[in-house]
Amino acid sequence: QVQLVESGGGLVQPGGSLRLSCAASGSTRPIQTMAWYRQAPGSQRELVAIITSGGVTNYPNSVRGRFTISRDNAKNTVYLQMNSLKPEDTAVYYCNVAYLPGLSYWGQGTQVTVSS
Repeated sequence: QVQLVESGGGLVQPGGSLRLSCAASGSTRPIQTMAWYRQAPGSQRELVAIITSGGVTNYPNSVRGRFTISRDNAKNTVYLQMNSLKPEDTAVYYCNVAYLPGLSYWGQGTQVTVSS
């Protein structure tokens, strides 16, 4: 059974940084895409960053230039480095790992709060 364990959330002041991690275990299949989403109260879950098996990345305009996604294939782990954080970045952040189209799993979510 696939398990995703997230870590790294917390409270940070505006302008600060956080690094999220998500480690996948329980499958021998190679991981295709890895991604981070977030969901703020009263809002829909939105894509924050995605990285393919070949290392191609993509970001929405709201975080481009501030967030960086990376992966360590040997550890089946995806990271999200978040810099210059803003109060509007406050949300629960979820990792998503896809082994095949239509076969993906979600992490349990980690709270990120940006506040002074």
